[in-house]
Amino acid sequence: MNSDVQIAGDPLAIPHLLPPVPAHPATVAGFVGLARSIAADRGAWAHLVRYDTTSRWYHRLRTGPGYEVWLLSWVPGQGSGRHDHGPSSGVLTVLEGELTEHAATGRRTLAAGAQRVFAPGYVHEVVNDALTPAVSLHVYFPGLTEMPMHGAPHCTPSALETAAP
Repeated sequence: MNSDVQIAGDPLAIPHLLPPVPAHPATVAGFVGLARSIAADRGAWAHLVRYDTTSRWYHRLRTGPGYEVWLLSWVPGQGSGRHDHGPSSGVLTVLEGELTEHAATGRRTLAAGAQRVFAPGYVHEVVNDALTPAVSLHVYFPGLTEMPMHGAPHCTPSALETAAP
């Protein structure tokens, strides 16, 4: 007796039978996967990282339809200030070092490899409380158009820096 593959042929060899592969993520899980794949490709981002002692350094790494990917570095003591991301959702991935997130739900230490997903209007502050620099990747969907600040920060005065991604 013949198998289905013998009768119909290998469906993977017939591209018109497969659903189209999306060129860009369209779900939260897709954006989390995008962040993980970029994080795993160290050669694509490590040579771009710069450290600035006067303010957080950031670089837009990639854009796509309806999203942006940012690479940030944080020297010890630097922070974002308490903010939200306007209408954007996001995925924060720590690539190197350690960051601390302060939010209404409490304080979280994020080591390399940790990811945080947040919805529009989520208020938090991210700070490098460690003694070594840190690098993070931020995916915003839709792309970041605003970053409203929210009063006094939860931590040190160095966290009062001007906001950037």
